[in-house]
Amino acid sequence: MQAPPPWTLKGNGYIFIYHFPKEFVEKFGFLAEYQRDSFKGDFVGTVMLVDYETSAVGPYRELLFVPGRMNFSNKKLFSISKIYVSSDDSVWNGNKNWGIPKELADFKITKPNEKESIIEVIIEGKKFFKVHLRNHSFSFPITTKFFPLKLAQKQSKDLLITNSPAKGKASFAKIIDIEVDSTFFPPISQLKPLSILAVKDFEMTFPAPVVLKDYF
Repeated sequence: MQAPPPWTLKGNGYIFIYHFPKEFVEKFGFLAEYQRDSFKGDFVGTVMLVDYETSAVGPYRELLFVPGRMNFSNKKLFSISKIYVSSDDSVWNGNKNWGIPKELADFKITKPNEKESIIEVIIEGKKFFKVHLRNHSFSFPITTKFFPLKLAQKQSKDLLITNSPAKGKASFAKIIDIEVDSTFFPPISQLKPLSILAVKDFEMTFPAPVVLKDYF
């Protein structure tokens, strides 16, 4: 299914905020060559677990790793180095529309109670990521208005820059247990996050990217 931008996505998810050591990213971060050349290790990065209830290609789930900001075109921009989604349509369109290197995986979400979630990610029958999270009750509004989320991704010889505004309601969360196989995803189980946000009823827009032709 071909679904050109813009996309409007709605759903729920978790944002894990880290300051990844440069050595960790260089060893485990699945950096493409262009990202390795641009990564300076000078800012926070994130892991996101998202359950999109609606999108231009229907519902799907997502696990992604952003090691931190990188230097492109004299700007410091974020870039995704590893990402799994549960939909073939999301894989194809993510690569074509924004240069996002999506891979296909299966996701399982279990809710022991209203405040807890167990999320598993599986590829070819092998579970490589499992996290058990507990949400706090207090919630507050969250928006990228004051913290723009700009992604820079390579597509052939071009650099694609996408500004993706989002808003929703967030509460703090904590990890009860986590297991990660570094063969498939950075082993964040080795690190302590700065913070974890559980985001509910968010809305995100992915417009057409700004394309810098022959950047590479």
